[in-house]
Amino acid sequence: MVEQLIDTTDIQVWCGLDVGKEEHHACALDHAGNRLFDKPLPQDETKLREVFTGLQRHGRVLVVVDQPNTIGALAVAVARDSGCEVAYLPGLAMRKAAQLLPGDAKTDARDAFVIATTALKMPDTLRAVDRDSEVLASLKVLAGYDDDLARESTRSINRLRSLLLQIHPALERMFAGTRLTNKLSLDLLAHYGGPTGLAKAGPARVKAWARKTKHRGVDKLVDDVFAALGQQTVTVIGTAAVETIVPRVAEQIKTLKTQRAELAAEVERLLDDFPLRDVLISMPGVGTKTAATILLAIGDASAFPTAGHLAAYAGIAPVTRRSGKSIRGEHPARSGNKQLKNALFRSAWVASTCDPESAAYYQRKRAQGKKHNAAVICLARRRCDVIHAMLKTGTLYQPRNHEELPAAA
Repeated sequence: MVEQLIDTTDIQVWCGLDVGKEEHHACALDHAGNRLFDKPLPQDETKLREVFTGLQRHGRVLVVVDQPNTIGALAVAVARDSGCEVAYLPGLAMRKAAQLLPGDAKTDARDAFVIATTALKMPDTLRAVDRDSEVLASLKVLAGYDDDLARESTRSINRLRSLLLQIHPALERMFAGTRLTNKLSLDLLAHYGGPTGLAKAGPARVKAWARKTKHRGVDKLVDDVFAALGQQTVTVIGTAAVETIVPRVAEQIKTLKTQRAELAAEVERLLDDFPLRDVLISMPGVGTKTAATILLAIGDASAFPTAGHLAAYAGIAPVTRRSGKSIRGEHPARSGNKQLKNALFRSAWVASTCDPESAAYYQRKRAQGKKHNAAVICLARRRCDVIHAMLKTGTLYQPRNHEELPAAA
């Protein structure tokens, strides 16, 4: 979602839309706060268009939704096609605004009124909905699906670890870190099931089978597996049942990894013809997935007048806190676009390990007494300036000596 501040100077009608699966509720206000429309509105193109077109008799219309995707997507599309401006009100801002208005009821009608009133009185809280870009719209769908697959994969990996830990802790320890999820380990567990199947086959037969799979590091892995098996002589109750589940979970993880790899290839194909993709990945530490996350969050960065605005939006700019003489200073931001912040943090971390300029800046921050995360955030903030300039001008990353860079922000 490209979330950016929008201009409401020429708006005459503010239409708040509390979206629902089958029915929305619309509340439209004029400049004076008078209600021009306040009724339920079916999830139907004809009815939506009729209301939006009718409101345009009073002037330029801004339709504000509380959910621009899924159940709100049709309303957004119809509003745009009818010539209305479209924005959305983030949930947190809506909840805070609701507390400032009279009443405690939680109804669709009141929610629509809260959305419209907030849009009228506090337009800075509004965010623009995705620009008309098929690439970005497609990226959003693929990114959402990849997030789902990532969560499923994490759950399956944790489940597999739990199963192995239940029946053979030494074997689970041997599959430390990412060793459990490499293709050879998953194939091994999917084929033999667990400690009983592996012990029954023996190291020679397991090695012979594994060599046929043409994986690397076969002998080392198999030797480690049987060394771990030798650390336990008793059979835990329930081992037989667990070993019927282990192969299924291993196959599930393999399938999820394959799906994510295919999805990554689709994302890369989508971005091949997107000019800003090459701009972003020219920067050290930014790959295709990180570039996609950044593009989904900020587009071409045209909504951010300065790099400082972008840094504040990402939540990597320090927040000043002052109250009287006792409280003053700058603290890490706790808000911002979390996905963008994570992408900028990860890319800065990677750059600090592979890019000489970034590594020098990171080490300089560590020498000043900053901890790892704080130093990476400082680097991310500096890189944010560069990303903003690159996107604004459409130019590729141009490295320079860190001595030439301005003082740290």
